[in-house]
Amino acid sequence: MSATTQGRGGATPRPPQRAHGPMGPGIGAPVEKPSNFGPSAARLARLLGPERWLVIAVIVLGAGSVALSVVGPKILGNATTVIFEGFISGTGIDFDSLHRILWWVVVIYVASAILGLVQGLVLNGVTQRTVYRLRARVEDKIHRLPLSYFDRHQRGDLLSRVTNDIDNISQTLQQTLSQLFTSVLTVIGIVGMMLWISPLLAGIAILSIPLTLVIVAQVAKRSQPRFVAQWRHTGELNSIIEEGYTGHALVKVFGRRRRAQEEFARKNEELYEASFGAQFISGIIMPSTMFVGNLVYVAIAVVGGLRVASGTMTLGDVQAFIQYSRQFQQPLSQLGSMANLVQSGVASAERVFELLDSEEQGADPVPAQSPEGDHGRLVFEDVSFRYVADKPLIDDLSLTVEPGRTVAIVGPTGAGKTTLVNLILRFYELDGGRITLDGTDIAAMTRDDLRARTGMVLQDTWLFGGTIRDNIAYGRTGATEEEILEAARAAYVDRFVHSLPDGYDTVLDDDATNLSAGERQLVTIARAFVAKPQVLILDEATSSVDTRTELLVQHAMAKLRKDRTAFVIAHRLSTIRDADLILVMEHGAIVEQGTHRELLAAGGAYARLYEAQFAAPIDEAEPLVDPQAAEGPRETSAKPSRS
Repeated sequence: MSATTQGRGGATPRPPQRAHGPMGPGIGAPVEKPSNFGPSAARLARLLGPERWLVIAVIVLGAGSVALSVVGPKILGNATTVIFEGFISGTGIDFDSLHRILWWVVVIYVASAILGLVQGLVLNGVTQRTVYRLRARVEDKIHRLPLSYFDRHQRGDLLSRVTNDIDNISQTLQQTLSQLFTSVLTVIGIVGMMLWISPLLAGIAILSIPLTLVIVAQVAKRSQPRFVAQWRHTGELNSIIEEGYTGHALVKVFGRRRRAQEEFARKNEELYEASFGAQFISGIIMPSTMFVGNLVYVAIAVVGGLRVASGTMTLGDVQAFIQYSRQFQQPLSQLGSMANLVQSGVASAERVFELLDSEEQGADPVPAQSPEGDHGRLVFEDVSFRYVADKPLIDDLSLTVEPGRTVAIVGPTGAGKTTLVNLILRFYELDGGRITLDGTDIAAMTRDDLRARTGMVLQDTWLFGGTIRDNIAYGRTGATEEEILEAARAAYVDRFVHSLPDGYDTVLDDDATNLSAGERQLVTIARAFVAKPQVLILDEATSSVDTRTELLVQHAMAKLRKDRTAFVIAHRLSTIRDADLILVMEHGAIVEQGTHRELLAAGGAYARLYEAQFAAPIDEAEPLVDPQAAEGPRETSAKPSRS
C-alpha cells in the first residue's frame, strides 16, 4: 500500500443552519415576506393544465346548471302573475296554465341539480389528480435535493410543507373551484336576466359590484401577509413538536420541561395571533358584502313596488327580480368569503413552490463512466472542499488507498473525518481536485453506480418501520433468505434475535425502541454485510455496543473488510489497532500517518490521544489540539454526523 499526504487547512466551522436543538428552533429568525399573490395564484392555477379538457367540461356543466337555475325564478314569476291576474280580473285562476308552469319549474330545477352533481363529481376527480401529481413532484424533488438542503432546513418545517401545506392546497382547490365557476356564471346569468326584466332595477343591483370588489381587495391586501405568517408558524411549531417528542428523554433528564413548554407556548401564541388575525380580517368580507346586498335589496323592493303601482311592471316580474337580487348577492358573498380560503391556499402554495424551486444537486454525467474492475483502489488528488466559500476546511489533500486495505481516520471533533468519507459518496461535491475509484473519476460516474459499490455504517443508527428481516434485506435488493441469515450471523444479530417474540419477523416500532442501542447498531452492520460493497465505510460503527460485543463485531468486520477497501472513523482507538494505515486529521489536514506501532513510537498527536484514552486521567492528559489553535467562533454543525 502506498499513501501520500500533503495539504493545509484550518479548523473551519461547517455551514450554519437555523439554530435548533432538542428544544426546537432558535429565536430571531428573519420574518419571511409574502411573495406576490398574483403570480403565485396563477402558478397554482397552471397545475390544472393536464386536466384542461375536464376543466372545460366542468365549466360547461356549471354553465348549464346555472342557466337552468337562473331561468327558474323568471318562470316561477309567471306563476305569480297568473295567480295575481286571476284574482284581480275576477275570472279565477287558470290552473291549467299554473300547472304547466309549475311542472316546467320542477323539470328545470331537477335538471339543474343533476348537472351540478355531475359537475361536482368531475371537479373532485380533477382536484384530487392535481394534488396527486403535486405530491409526486414534491416527493421526486426531495430525492433530487442535495444533502446541504436538509442541513439548512428544519425537519419539522419540511414535513409541514409536504403534508399540511399540500393538504391545505387540496382543500382550497376543492372548496373554491366549484364555487368560483358557479358563482361567476351565476352573476353573469342573473345580470343578464335582470337586464332583460328591468334595466333600471338591474342598474341598481350592478352598482353593488364595484363596492363589493373594493371591500374584498382592501381586506385581502391586509390578510394575505397574515396567512403567510400562519403557515410559516405552523411549520416552525411542527419542528418544535417533532424535536421535543423525539428528544423527550433528554428534556426530562436535563430538567428542561419548563423551557420546552415555554418555547412551545411562545410559538403557539405566535401561530394563534397570526391565525386569528388572518381569519378575523378575512371574516370581515362576508358581513360587509351582506350589508351591501341588504341595501340593494331594500332599494329594489322600493323601486319595484313603485313601478308595479304605476303599472310599468307586473307583480311576477318584481317578485322574480327580488329573488334575483338575493341570488345576485349570494354568489358575490361566496366570492368574498372564498378570499380567505384562496389566500390561505396561495400562502401554502408559495411554501411548496419554494421547495420545488430549490436548487437541485448536479445531474449525473451523460454518458457516465464506470470502473472496469471492482478492486476498490481509491485515490485523492489535491482535494479541496469547504462548506462556506471563504472558510476552507480541506485543502490540497492527496491520498492513495490500495485495494483490500483498511484505513482508520482519527482526530478531534470537527477535524473533517466524516466530511472526508462523505466526499467519497458524493454527498457533497469537491471544490477542487478529484477522487478516483479504480482509475475512474467518481464525478464521471452516476451516483447510483458509485453508491452501489459503497457500503456505510453510521454512528447514528437508523432503522425503518418493518421487520428485522426487512431492515437487513434493505442493504441489497433481491437478497435471498440465506444471505440475510448469513449476514445476521456474521454481525451477531442472530445471538439476540431469537429472544424476541417473533424472531426475525419482529416488527420494529417508532425509532426501533424495542431494541437496545447496541442491537440496533448490530442490525445496521448486518445490513452492510448483505450489501457486499466494494468500498466499506464505518463511521463509529461500534460506538453503541458493549466491550464483549465490540470484540465479536471486530472479528465480523475483519471478515467483512477482507478484499475490500475500508475506511474506519473512530474515537475509540482500541477498534483500529489492526488497521493497515491510521490517518490523524486536524483542521481538515492529515498531520500524521502510519501504523499503530509507528505512530506510538513517533510520540506525536496520535500518541497523545492514545495516552489520554488509556494512560492518564482526563484532567491530566495532554490535549490533542493546541487550545489556542482551537479557539475561535464555532457555528452549529450542519452535518447529521458529529465526527
